[in-house]
Amino acid sequence: MSGPLSHIRVLDLSRIMAGPWSGQILADLGAEVIKVERAGVGDDTRRWGPPYLKDSDGNPTGESGYFLSVNRGKKSVEIDLASAEGQAVVKALAAESDILLENFKVGTLGRYGLGYEDLKKVNPGLIYCSITGFGQDGPYANEVAYDFMIQAMGGLMSITGAPDGSPGAGPQKVGVPIIDIVTGMYATISVLAALSERERSGKGDFIDLAMLDTATAILSNQAMNHLVSGATPVRRGNKHPNIQPQDVFPVRDGHIVLAVGNDEQFQRFANAIGNPELAEDPRYSTNRERVNNLDILHPLISERLAEKDLSDWIEIFNAEKVPCGPINSVPMVFNDPQVQHRQMLQNLPHPLSGTVPSVVSPMRFERSTLSFDKAPPLLGAHTEEILTALGLGKEDKA
Repeated sequence: MSGPLSHIRVLDLSRIMAGPWSGQILADLGAEVIKVERAGVGDDTRRWGPPYLKDSDGNPTGESGYFLSVNRGKKSVEIDLASAEGQAVVKALAAESDILLENFKVGTLGRYGLGYEDLKKVNPGLIYCSITGFGQDGPYANEVAYDFMIQAMGGLMSITGAPDGSPGAGPQKVGVPIIDIVTGMYATISVLAALSERERSGKGDFIDLAMLDTATAILSNQAMNHLVSGATPVRRGNKHPNIQPQDVFPVRDGHIVLAVGNDEQFQRFANAIGNPELAEDPRYSTNRERVNNLDILHPLISERLAEKDLSDWIEIFNAEKVPCGPINSVPMVFNDPQVQHRQMLQNLPHPLSGTVPSVVSPMRFERSTLSFDKAPPLLGAHTEEILTALGLGKEDKA
């Protein structure tokens, strides 16, 4: 396998999204990722549908779109972790792995003899990443967590959605499991940092990663807005709290997103809409004043933009180098010429359907070529291969 991590083996004991997202990133980078799944059942997300992948005859399979989105490039092994035989297999795999990912409740793997203290005895260089809802300690440490509830508890939903008093007002979650995804990315950063440190020390490490910590961390500018002002951030719909004009505006045949990021861009924007005097007006000439006077500026912009179609404005703004864009549906994203040019959608070979579409990694390297040739695995597809390599038989997994 190609890729900058082609010399690395990852033992992926995680399920659902955060841990598997990290495992998929590592697989995309060339690592051998062995996904351990519950015998006869597999990852919970295998059943999170519809929709399900259709086979070559057009019939639904048991492979859910959700599972397929996060397990590309891995090998699947069925193991009963509650059995002595299954625990022995995991220990044997851990002894030959560089990284272990897991997201069991705090203490669960320790009761199976598979906690960090247990496994570092068989592999002192093992980097063991534990992903939980709330971390290894604290008053919530033993509680179960899912992305939706952490979006709520971490404050994200309080700043997402239409403002009070407007149509559809109320807290909203992000349209993808963003906390799971970002937690998976932090997990990847963490294990690669530990891998780099291991080159100097020769020692592994234990990484304690919590979804609520991640949710708190990514409050970013909204957190600092509160901490430096004392004010509570509120839902503003699509209006940026610190930079204007950045919003969704109606045009004659739809909507456009404007992302004007500085005063120079605003000058070009004012010229583009035929109102150059706006950039000279002290109420709008600086970003600070545009934010303070948005209640006056916004209607002026909305009135002007309503005069032309979306395609007209995009052509005008692109010519003036004013950041803007359409609001694409998901199908429109995959029809976008830039997305197609970058080959973000690729078809991978699949044993049931012939091929399966996959949204591939956005990472591009000049020297290390990433290969996307392994679809998400069928449950237990590599059990015999892995056990044979360990010198074990099928009876050892259960």
